[in-house]
Amino acid sequence: MPKFGICATPDKAPAIKAAGWDFIEGHVQNLFQGLVDDANWKGAEQVTTAALPVPAANCLLPGDLKVCGPAVDFDRLTGYMTRAIARAAGCGTTTLVFGSGVARNVPDAFSRDEARQQILRFSQMAAQIAAAHRVTIVYEPLNRGECNIINSVKEAMEYVAAINHPNLQCLVDSWHFWLENEPLENLAAAMGHIRHVHLADREGRVAPGQSGTSDYVPFFKTLKAGGYDGCISVEATFKDAPESYAPVLEYIQRAWNAA
Repeated sequence: MPKFGICATPDKAPAIKAAGWDFIEGHVQNLFQGLVDDANWKGAEQVTTAALPVPAANCLLPGDLKVCGPAVDFDRLTGYMTRAIARAAGCGTTTLVFGSGVARNVPDAFSRDEARQQILRFSQMAAQIAAAHRVTIVYEPLNRGECNIINSVKEAMEYVAAINHPNLQCLVDSWHFWLENEPLENLAAAMGHIRHVHLADREGRVAPGQSGTSDYVPFFKTLKAGGYDGCISVEATFKDAPESYAPVLEYIQRAWNAA
């Protein structure tokens, strides 16, 4: 059985724990502050004293720290990643999610081929730093309304294959996956490299089950067939939180057991 968690700030962890969840997923920029020097970094206590573990964190890069385009500052990116990864590892956070749609969006009229090479260069650098700290970076495919590159699991896997590094893997997010109308065959083909999962209903990006329109059983069947037993985080709006924390968890567990 996978572990189930919620993307949330550490102050919400007591209520999430009381509802039976296993972990929270944090926010890289807020907790690990890669642009802040060591003397001024204050995030460690938030993570290490949280009521639940924080094994993963998303929102890897701030929007103004570009990965693609003419404004890329590779030295600044390297410094940021060096600090953020080391701090995450020191706090027990071992999976970092590379969504960061604003940072990786390809500017208009900029070469797509050059953008791809920039992403690969960044990814290789990040993977090498991550390996030194036993951290895994996962590409998060984002729907085209949020970003114009790496929009599907299939596309993300092209980067995973090109980098070919054990510390650079892939995530699947049900909301982005469904919005892009991506076939489950793409997920099945990627299962050897899926290291993290996000959940949200397609309708309204609410927590699983709260829209009444999204069927997770086929999605979960594909994960189970691929042997997935890692962390699964809800990255969504909760109606009536925190009262809905427990019912949403029960819904997810029923769907997983039915898959």
